[in-house]
Amino acid sequence: MLDLDFDKMQGILPAVLQDADSDAVLMLGFMNREALAKTLRTGHATFFSRTRNQLWTKGETSGNVAIVESIATDCDRDTLLLRVRVQGDGRICHQGTVSCFTQVIELAVAEGNKVAQ
Repeated sequence: MLDLDFDKMQGILPAVLQDADSDAVLMLGFMNREALAKTLRTGHATFFSRTRNQLWTKGETSGNVAIVESIATDCDRDTLLLRVRVQGDGRICHQGTVSCFTQVIELAVAEGNKVAQ
């Protein structure tokens, strides 16, 4: 399928969801070949649950469906970036937030060690 490297992670690829309007990173899921095929066929972001060992489509229970605008792969062809528009109230995370990335980890880098810009 599109020469993607499903072998590197035993049949799955990380798939990052990014808001097509704001560019915010919304969540990270995993896709096997079947999940990617369903996503391409339906236009709804579908993932493979590693814990439940089954497919799931974003929003099937919450109503916050991720409609795929575009899909890109990285240079190694082992990670996907899905630009999406979220229907519903926009809360993509199962904890009720717009993004799953809300837990900030403070850096312990001394001021003098920061990379110059």
